[in-house]
Amino acid sequence: MTEVPSAQATIGRGVLAGLAGTAVMTAFQKFVEMPITGREESFAPANFAAKILPIEPKNEQERQRLNWVTHFALGAMWGTAFGIAGRAGLHGQKAVAAVFAVVYTGDVLLNTALGLYEPSSWSKGELAVDVIDKLVQAEATGAIFDRISQSP
Repeated sequence: MTEVPSAQATIGRGVLAGLAGTAVMTAFQKFVEMPITGREESFAPANFAAKILPIEPKNEQERQRLNWVTHFALGAMWGTAFGIAGRAGLHGQKAVAAVFAVVYTGDVLLNTALGLYEPSSWSKGELAVDVIDKLVQAEATGAIFDRISQSP
């Protein structure tokens, strides 16, 4: 009989998968999406952190550091959601669909409520880029989570 991992182990695997999935999304953005779209680097993660925490970057280097730290912290939270989904018995595309629906919707609603996003002003292209980038993250995180969850 296979031993069921603890909640902490499952969530920990989710966090690791989220960090790795964020690295995959970042590589996709830098080497595929941004060269195609011509989009500049986004500072949405840094803007989010500065809005909710008592942090104000003093220069460009601090802003860049805050952006990266927040980018990966948010990715770890995506992974946590996969850990929770895994504990509920969701894996594969069912987990990706559930996590993407909840986390992406929450992301857009929270950032809109904070005044950081204005999705009603986004072009179809901007919306597509946002959805595709985060779907790449969700797919990668889900695949990595499922793979490392198979390990003893």
